[in-house]
Amino acid sequence: MILALCLFAVMYVLLLALPKYRYITALSAAVIFMVLGILPPANALGAINWNVIMMLCGTMMIVELFIESGMPARMSEGLLKMVPNVQWAVVVLSLFSGIISAFVDNVATVLMVAPVGLAAARKIGTNPIPVIISIAVSSNLQGAATLVGDTTSILLGSYANMSFNDFFWFQGRPGICWAVELGAILTVPVILYLFRKEKGKVESEVTTVVTDHMPTVLLVGVVLLLITASQFENKPELTNGYICMTLGIIGTIYEMIRQKSTRVVTDVLKSVDYETLLLLCGLFMVIEGITEAGVIDAIANAFVKVGGTNVFLMYTMIVFVSVFVSAFVDNIPYVATMLPVVTGIASLMGISPYLFDFGLLIGATLGGNITPVGASANIAGIGILRKEGYEPTTADFFRIGVPFTMTAVLAGYVMIWLIWS
Repeated sequence: MILALCLFAVMYVLLLALPKYRYITALSAAVIFMVLGILPPANALGAINWNVIMMLCGTMMIVELFIESGMPARMSEGLLKMVPNVQWAVVVLSLFSGIISAFVDNVATVLMVAPVGLAAARKIGTNPIPVIISIAVSSNLQGAATLVGDTTSILLGSYANMSFNDFFWFQGRPGICWAVELGAILTVPVILYLFRKEKGKVESEVTTVVTDHMPTVLLVGVVLLLITASQFENKPELTNGYICMTLGIIGTIYEMIRQKSTRVVTDVLKSVDYETLLLLCGLFMVIEGITEAGVIDAIANAFVKVGGTNVFLMYTMIVFVSVFVSAFVDNIPYVATMLPVVTGIASLMGISPYLFDFGLLIGATLGGNITPVGASANIAGIGILRKEGYEPTTADFFRIGVPFTMTAVLAGYVMIWLIWS
């Protein structure tokens, strides 16, 4: 067990130190685990959650087609026509990015909405840095609201065997979606206060023309089919993965025929984030290895020693430790590692794991909003600003990220406890 724990710790350090090579680090660790016999090679492929991998891959394909259709830009332009000034424009763009990110990857959401935020800021002569930061942190927030909103949600749904509907209503009680949405609503006064001096008028016209509605239909179709599939208890294990991949392939073929060009296939395949998929494959295998070695049980026991038998204290530790860790560590490997840990803690304490599962997701998903490097969407937003010649500082990010995050976390923390304790 000590060897497995040391190797896991080294892998985590390298994930932090070499962010560009995370997938290589995870896959290399998995190979070492197999060579040393910690993870039997025969169990390696079975350790990978192919349902998660297929869901992510298919969704990435559809999102690429959705962005290229121009529909997100048109929707943003229409929203801007409805607001009286910059202050409310930021609120609307932030909520809009949050709603999209409940169904689309957070980074893709930022790529969709940020250009509109930049254009609006330029028209009225205001600083675009806080506008783009608000869009980024809002997209991170609502990614936890649905099964398909974020990789961490997909991980939780698969691990806890939760369906799309379970995020809304689960075991006769409100699901995690409502805790996330409560946090989103309470962040509106925060944004209004932060942008209280921005009273300039917004002039926007709907100029984007959408000639292809098929990607929008496919995106809606994914959601509807996932909802439908969730009604069947004995469905095949890879059902959700098949749905996303099938619609992704259908959309690609349709666009190839419509445009009479195979370039669409190349563009869609390039849009898939293979590094994230390979990272997850490596992590699934490594986590299986440390589970078999007893490391997960040991970590769970360590938490119990600190928290004792006090469920409230343990829940509080899980939420706020996750907030702190996710401020500096990518939440995908963290959640993938901690899901079996918090389940083990719940088992040792003799309670249902869902209180800790939801607390983990609330803390880990929102904690990334505190720092510029805590979430991929933040990095994407800052990258867009730098490409346009703006240089956001850490202080710029803290000014928005810290109050935004703590408001949303506290709202979700209290609501989950009241419903699920």
